[in-house]
Amino acid sequence: MKADLGAARPGKPQLPRPRGHLSDTVISWLRIGEGPLPTREEVQREGPYGADLQLALYVLYELHYQGFDGVDDDREWAPAPLSVRRYLEEAFLRALRADVPALGAQEALAGLLIEPADDSSSVSHYVKREGRLWQLREYAALRSLYHLKEADPHAWVLPRLRGRAKAGMAAIEFDEFGAGRAEDIHAQLFADLMADLALETAYGHYVDVAPAETLAIVNLMSLLGLHRSLRGALVGHFAAVEVTSSPGSRRLAEAMRRTGAGPAAERFYDEHVEADAVHEQIVRREVIDGLLKDEPDLEPDVAFGIGATTLLEDRLATYLLAAWREERSALPAPLPHVRTRKPARSVT
Repeated sequence: MKADLGAARPGKPQLPRPRGHLSDTVISWLRIGEGPLPTREEVQREGPYGADLQLALYVLYELHYQGFDGVDDDREWAPAPLSVRRYLEEAFLRALRADVPALGAQEALAGLLIEPADDSSSVSHYVKREGRLWQLREYAALRSLYHLKEADPHAWVLPRLRGRAKAGMAAIEFDEFGAGRAEDIHAQLFADLMADLALETAYGHYVDVAPAETLAIVNLMSLLGLHRSLRGALVGHFAAVEVTSSPGSRRLAEAMRRTGAGPAAERFYDEHVEADAVHEQIVRREVIDGLLKDEPDLEPDVAFGIGATTLLEDRLATYLLAAWREERSALPAPLPHVRTRKPARSVT
């Protein structure tokens, strides 16, 4: 079953439901173009990883992507919400810098290459061994906020790099965007996966059921992509994604096969097993090495990008596994039930 990502979202996404004072005032302002907005002091009183702050930041970042139905495109650069976005970013970034260990880039990279002896906190290990189809559907619904814009925020770093780093990054992005074939764009492959899982494929559809942990992961790559000063951290984030993708995708592909999720669901992760094994080498040897030869002072930023990505992914894994091990939905309400397919083939 194939979903045309363009046809799946003929209009812009709808503004989400607020989750507190910050997101309420931001969404109201975007809807009418005037009114009060949060002050820096109000932002500082909210938890930096909480749903209210993360949703307010997500909504403001989305103005740089698809925008929202009923929101004038010119509001993308309106000074008032940009000031609020800065307050939100300051709070988020301050928390990340406080919580991410200070490491060197090579030490941070080396940590990604080691499979932990205890895999009990890993979503991909869990779903490979015992995940159910309803859990895989929840996982895909939440990850859609990331994967339906896969590679887009990373493209912002290209004009900020040069030489080997730029060439290596462009080569990987070319693959992510389908190597010139619209049907092979990785965001399209994920939409096809969602269609196999009987999920709504519209861009941003599941934002209202996404926990703060999911929003923070999506916001991180937008934060790093939109700021030239954070280009080293964006490269670190990209490296963390690519280095860990291949083994994780192999386990997720096996889970899709075991549960009979469907051929497109399998293909998305099978594609990442092969592609990201190659991408890992390019990002380490060309992108990171090239960047640090040109700008060695960015090494702490690269390590920070790796550490921030790991931190936020671990937070989401903890949230999901706590719910699933208690046999309860990780969403505010379970997704509609679908009939389980017979697995296409056994997994050994």
